Amino acid sequence: MPLSYPHRRPGTPLRRGLAALAATVLAAGALVGCSGDDGLTGSVDAFLAGWRSGNLDSVGFVEPTGARVPAGTVVEEIKALSGDLAATPPALRRVGEAEVTKNLATTTVDIRWTLPGGAAWAYQRPLRLRQNSGDDRWQVIWEPQVLHEQLAKGDRLTLRRTAAPRAGLLDGAGQPIVTPRPVVRIGLQPGEIPDVAALVGRLDAAFRAVRPPISPPVDLADLPQRLRDADPDAFVEVVTLRDEAYRQIRSRIYDLPGTKFRAEKLDLAPTREFARALLGTVDPAQADDLAAHPDRYAKGDLVGHGGLQGRYDERLRGAPGTTVEIRRPTPEGGSTVVTEAFRQEPGPGQPVRTGLDVATQNAADGALRGEKRRSALVAVRVSDGAVLAAANGPGAAGENLAFTAQVPPGSTFKTVSALALLDKGAVTPQTTVDCPKTRVVDGRPFKNSDDFVLGKVPFRTDFAKSCNTAFVALAPQLGPDGLAATGRTLGLEGSWDLGADVFTGKVSTGGGPTEQAAAAIGQGTTVVSPLAMAGVTAAVARGRFEQPKLVLDPAPAAPAAAGPPLRAESVAALRTMMREVVTAGTARALADVPGGPVYGKTGTAEYDDDPAHTHAWFVGWRGDVAFAVFVEQGGSSTASAVPIAERFLRALR
Repeated sequence: MPLSYPHRRPGTPLRRGLAALAATVLAAGALVGCSGDDGLTGSVDAFLAGWRSGNLDSVGFVEPTGARVPAGTVVEEIKALSGDLAATPPALRRVGEAEVTKNLATTTVDIRWTLPGGAAWAYQRPLRLRQNSGDDRWQVIWEPQVLHEQLAKGDRLTLRRTAAPRAGLLDGAGQPIVTPRPVVRIGLQPGEIPDVAALVGRLDAAFRAVRPPISPPVDLADLPQRLRDADPDAFVEVVTLRDEAYRQIRSRIYDLPGTKFRAEKLDLAPTREFARALLGTVDPAQADDLAAHPDRYAKGDLVGHGGLQGRYDERLRGAPGTTVEIRRPTPEGGSTVVTEAFRQEPGPGQPVRTGLDVATQNAADGALRGEKRRSALVAVRVSDGAVLAAANGPGAAGENLAFTAQVPPGSTFKTVSALALLDKGAVTPQTTVDCPKTRVVDGRPFKNSDDFVLGKVPFRTDFAKSCNTAFVALAPQLGPDGLAATGRTLGLEGSWDLGADVFTGKVSTGGGPTEQAAAAIGQGTTVVSPLAMAGVTAAVARGRFEQPKLVLDPAPAAPAAAGPPLRAESVAALRTMMREVVTAGTARALADVPGGPVYGKTGTAEYDDDPAHTHAWFVGWRGDVAFAVFVEQGGSSTASAVPIAERFLRALR
């Protein structure tokens, strides 16, 4: 619209009139900026900042009726209305331009709550303000609906959490390893027990008779007190047994006075010991879990502990569902849910697929059953490297020695030494190599097990009968780094990514003559794990190294690259010699094992300065299954490791 200029008095310059008009317009603009738009924005921003900080002293408040509200009262009401969300105020921001009508204004506020577990709850609310006629300040019109449209005074926001269905670990065939299996809950009814002490004694004897033994043993020490504290007709639980364990002792306990039995199903692995150290366990959230991750776990959640269950817990457990409810007080003093303000459904967990084979794992567990020393048996499929079994003893729990032990390999390492010698052309299987009782290197004597002597025999015989002194004599031909170089072509010392912690070995290098001699027979500073030696054995059987594969989905990000093809002539000779270990050497106990020819190498490894202190080993393969057996402080391999290998192979028929 064009401006209409006022008539000027005679003698009044036009320039002076325009200046006066401009000053009037600017003054009006300044008044709107201070007590209008800028003051309105400042009041909104101060309220949003104070909502988050809990300090609203710089903000004025009125009720919808116009009555003043103290800032402290608003702080307390926001806290009360926020309920379970009070400790984590939302992110807040103004959206768009405010609408102003006379002394009332409405602006939009974007409200974003971050809920436990990471769920985001976002919505927008109108915020109304009134301009005070006295000082032109904008005051927030306070009402519970500022927080949420369905809130009323006295209400509070509450959280309800819904656990997601936990996914399972799968075997190589894609089938769940853990499935519902029959169990029996054994309990007692106090009012039917005439002699508690006698009953406890008979139960204890029965539980100790279960085979394999219950681990940890059933502790009945507090049972008498629990029975005294319980109601006469209560069901006082003693233990839950797998059905196969219960059936072993049913006849001993079924008719005992006061005993009660409830048949149920629980999610369990095929057996109590089934790859337990590798797989880990799933248990209700413990105090340590809740303290370490209060934002992740809640009481009653199932949490993976150890092994793959622990490592892949986040993937397996999925994302919990979150519901925000509005609770309103009732006249009786309680509260009731009046509406559901927000819901995020739980996101089911995703399974983790492994290469494990149930039959092979059962055979491995069975082979170690009854072994009282720490031990391990790991099996790898030759054709594709899949880890078929990882058993650890004694008992169902314990460390995953199959993957993480760091121990000398003893004479099983002669497979690496022999391959290195064959590759260099230092020997052939027919080369005569003397095997005396003792050989001295730089003043250090090396001898054979039980001081045996073979004399001048073919190298293949030295290998089959595990002659230390023959390999000690040949060690200088490998030089300080020859063993390490050959070991790396077989996967040792590699960076394996298979979804679980693994020690891939450390091979002696750069040592003097004494260390080189010790390394040639798997002693000195060389250390390995059973899985590393199973990988070596599979590489010999296959003709090249491929990293063992445990977790197939999700696929590990950086598996080790396949090794170069092994020299065909050398590996063929080594296979022949490993077969002779079984047919005419230190593992003859395996010669009549059915199911195809067995190839292998025994090993006895000293682990300190006392030659009588030795670990026992056997590595080998039959058909498409390569494996390694380790027995800590097992003494002679023929007395401990080889019998375990035999039990394993016979169970795999």
